[in-house]
Amino acid sequence: MELYELTIHGAQDLLKEGKVSSVELTQAVIDRIAAVDDDIKAYITLTPELALEQAGEADRRRAAGEDNPLLGMPLAIKDIICTKGVPTTCGSKILENFVPPYDATVMAHLGSQGAVLLGKTNMDEFAMGSSTENSAYFITHNPWDLSRVPGGSSGGSAAAIAADECLGALGSDTGGSVRQPAALCGVVGLKPTYGRVSRYGLVAFASSLDQIGPLGKDVTDCAILMNAIARYDRRDSTSVNVPAPDYTGALINDIKGMRVGVPKEYFVEGMQPEVEQRVREAIDKLAELGAEVAEVSLPHTEYSLPTYYLISPAEASANLARYDGVKYGLSRQEEELWDNYKQTRQSGFGAEVKRRIMLGTYALSAGYYDAYYLRAQKVRTLIKKDFDRALADVDVVVAPTSPTVAFKIGERVDDPLQMYLSDIFTLSVNLAGICGISIPCGFADGLPVGLQIMGKPFAEETVLRVAYAYEQATEWHKRRPAL
Repeated sequence: MELYELTIHGAQDLLKEGKVSSVELTQAVIDRIAAVDDDIKAYITLTPELALEQAGEADRRRAAGEDNPLLGMPLAIKDIICTKGVPTTCGSKILENFVPPYDATVMAHLGSQGAVLLGKTNMDEFAMGSSTENSAYFITHNPWDLSRVPGGSSGGSAAAIAADECLGALGSDTGGSVRQPAALCGVVGLKPTYGRVSRYGLVAFASSLDQIGPLGKDVTDCAILMNAIARYDRRDSTSVNVPAPDYTGALINDIKGMRVGVPKEYFVEGMQPEVEQRVREAIDKLAELGAEVAEVSLPHTEYSLPTYYLISPAEASANLARYDGVKYGLSRQEEELWDNYKQTRQSGFGAEVKRRIMLGTYALSAGYYDAYYLRAQKVRTLIKKDFDRALADVDVVVAPTSPTVAFKIGERVDDPLQMYLSDIFTLSVNLAGICGISIPCGFADGLPVGLQIMGKPFAEETVLRVAYAYEQATEWHKRRPAL
């Protein structure tokens, strides 16, 4: 096995035993990026000098007796998370030259543990997209088939893991942007409960929905990353002061007697038949492992798409108003202030971002607020209550992560509705504020299929336990694309 193929926990064992240094591990991953990223295009910004410097420091800390799971581990970070001294573009021209003067809280946590920053990964502009085709810079390719998308908006992070261009990564999930690309790239992606992980330093898209989450080669790596980033932060007003457990302690290979709910509304017409088959086989495997499987109902699921596409653009309209070309980012420096605003935003934002700003501004406008935004918030409450009722009777709810496998690049760019439907199975989790994980559960047409496991608020331990038990009983997570 090559060093870049290691998991975080696998590399940890070698580092502890002194069989490899962090510098050697990091250099191996940097060499891997040089070998394959011209095809994958997972990274917007690479920081090899900084990575080797941090790796050397990690080796010194280990030699001095320090030991923690992320010490010296080369990681990738979605380019929407602020990194001090390293550009953070959000995949947008409007922030092309923006270098944050501070670290996001999650970056401070990773830094304190001695993690190594390889670079910032490509994404849909301001996290608005399901394919990473909306990046202002280039399209990221799925390592399993370079003619297909990696999913989005955290497509760069998922592709980097699938292509062994990092050992682990962070992404953000507003409507499925960690779980959906994880499914399409055959890796593991966890969306924590809203408020579990600090959003301080996460560039805002839709503030009531955004959440930072880990992506890894297996469930154990996601648990290790969660241990590092899940904690209360007084700088984030939405951070919940609930003690975070040791997530690796939840990885018990036993789900006998656990109750698994299967929502009938998640197996719909238009879903790829082979995807449904792989997911139902995974549910059968959970039953074989001793879980009690029962049908549950989430009756307002059909309203999740329109609800999401009223609430998230409305919040985006408010959040993106700050990009005016005055304090930071792109500026066209017109003579008149309003001309400066217009020219900066016209040239700085891409088509999808402009579409959502217009949708959101319209939904919030006088005469339409009650009819659209307020009504969407009421439906959001109904969706949350659906999950509350279902999860009162079962420990987890399981369903497909995506209705299809990865689609062809360019296939849906001219049809926004078809693109939005890519997230039909993930949106509800964000609207309800609960946690969910996507794990590999097989292949359809030679491409990965993801199984989504959803749990109660702050029940990441439970979804990780179910995910781990399934993973240990199968081999899907061990498969890697041939590059």
